Order: sequence, then structure tokens, then C-alpha cells
Amino acid sequence: MLIDARNDVLLESNSRSFFLTLRVLPRRVRRSIGLLYLLARVADTIADSKVGDASMLLEALEAWDEATGERNGPVPDLSHLASLQSNTSERDLLLAANAPVAALAHTPTEDLVLMRRCLGIIIGGQSLDLQRFGPANDRDELKALGSDEELDDYAYRVAGSVGEFWASMSLLHGRGRGWSNLDRTSWVADGVGFGKALQLINILRDVPEDLRFGRCYVPRPRLEAVGLVPEDLRDPANMDAFRPVHNALLDVADGHLEAAVRYTLALPRMAHRARIACMLPIVIGQHTIDLLRTSNVLDPTDVVKVNRAEIKRIMRRCLSSSAVPGGPKRVLTERRAHLR
Repeated sequence: MLIDARNDVLLESNSRSFFLTLRVLPRRVRRSIGLLYLLARVADTIADSKVGDASMLLEALEAWDEATGERNGPVPDLSHLASLQSNTSERDLLLAANAPVAALAHTPTEDLVLMRRCLGIIIGGQSLDLQRFGPANDRDELKALGSDEELDDYAYRVAGSVGEFWASMSLLHGRGRGWSNLDRTSWVADGVGFGKALQLINILRDVPEDLRFGRCYVPRPRLEAVGLVPEDLRDPANMDAFRPVHNALLDVADGHLEAAVRYTLALPRMAHRARIACMLPIVIGQHTIDLLRTSNVLDPTDVVKVNRAEIKRIMRRCLSSSAVPGGPKRVLTERRAHLR
């Protein structure tokens, strides 16, 4: 059991791959990390609900923030938003939102402080996104981020903060000399980069879907530098013109993945479970970036995704490498050596 019977069902149905990662994590951190994921997933489902008015979603997010934060407000009634979900698992999650909130009462105080800080940052990022773009509905109107700084801030709020939380949880619960010898400041910073990497990969993979909802996360100045405007990204024929911009942003994501590699290899020798849990998303991220560099990401029919068979192969490699001295480093850096 990760959290409790009810929350485990919600967790598994809303993220099968992350559920597998959680099972690998050390027992003393897996419950709080899994619970934070579930709480953040409720917020994410609220923010992505298909309604015509952003104010309704902003009010729901504020109520969720109050229910999960220090104010211990009442759990909001999310049944109306649940009825709008096309995904059954997300609908069930909103209807059972009281379950993860109730689990907070059985969470250690030090964990709770870290969880609430991270969740507050995530909800703040989602609220800012709604204020900037409006609800995620099909629309002709298209808005774009205004700078690289806005993109970096968004990536931190919704994912980098999770890497920060994960690192802080590991330092809080780590035992032994290996943990005390870590350079905490740089290691937590690499944890932030870890989260940003995964978020940027998602953004650069999901361009057509975001455009359909009127959202362009590619900063407008980068597009203008190559003679494009956000509306041009709706035409797959413009991929050649867009590719330098896309590849440059993939380079940024790759740089953050290098931070993720440093983060993972700096883990104490005895932290086998934590290392495996980190290796899996890094290697999947590396493979995804390689696929994105040769795909037409503007074509909504050209979906870039590492298939299940490959994910299982990656998982086996990560598991087997952890038993061999130097194995994790070889797995995490072999792509870099190949590219050189």
C-alpha cells in the first residue's frame, strides 16, 4: 500500500507509469510523494476543465488551495467540473477529492510543510496560466508567451517545484554519511532542473494540442526571429521554418536533463531505489527528445511517444544496471557519448 486503499486506486488509474515509479521509491518517502502527486493532479484536472469562464476555474483552484493548505478550508464541491470530464479516471478523481485531503491528516508535519509549499506553487502556476490564456477550450484566438523568462517561470511553477520538493524530501529522510555529504544547494538546484526538463519535453511534444486550446508556450520573440507568428504553427507545412526554434528549445530541455543526470548520479551509493526511480524518466526523456528532433511536431497526427514495449525495456535496463558498479552512469550518459 502506498497511501491507503482508496487513494491508491485513484493514483493508479490517473498515472500508471508514475504509480510504477512510486513503488520503486524508498518506503519512507513514497507515501508523501504519491499524495502530493494526487493533490496536484486534482488541481491540474480543475485547471484543464472545459468551461467557458475562467473565473469558475480560478475560484475552484482557490478553494482547493484553501482546502489543502494551512487554512484547512472545506473540500470544494467539484461535481459540476467532474461531469465535464471525458476521462473517466479524472471524473472519479474530482468526485473523490475528499480522499487525498483526508490523507493529509495522517501525514508527518515536516512532510506536510514541504507538500503544502510545493502544491501552493503549482496551483499558483495553474492560476497564472488561466489568467494568461483562459480555459482550455477549442478556439481560434491564440495567445503566446512573451519571453523565455515566462516559459522558465511556468516550467518551474508546475514541475521544477516538484523536483525541488522531491530533493527536499530525500534530504529530510535520507540516512547515512552519503546524504550528509551532499552539496545541498547545488543538488536541490539540479532537482529543479530535473522537473523543468520533463515539463519542457511535454510542452515541445504537445504543441498542436496546446494550439488547439489557444495556448502557445513557444515564446513569441523566438518565433518572430525566424519570421513566424504563433498562428503559423497551426500549419504542419511550416515545420522546416519552425525547426530551428524547436531544436533550440530542445537544447534547453537537454541542458536541464543534464542537471537531472547530475542529480541522479550524486545520490548516495546505498540509495538504489531512489536512483532507479530517477533513471526511468531521464532515459524516457532522452529518447523522447531524440524522436522530437526528427518528427514534424506541428502535425497533430504525428504523435511522438515512447511505446510501452520500449518503456519496459528501459525499466529492465535501469533495474539491471543498478546492480553493477558504474552501471547507472553508463546508462545515463551513453546517449551523450553517442551524440558526440
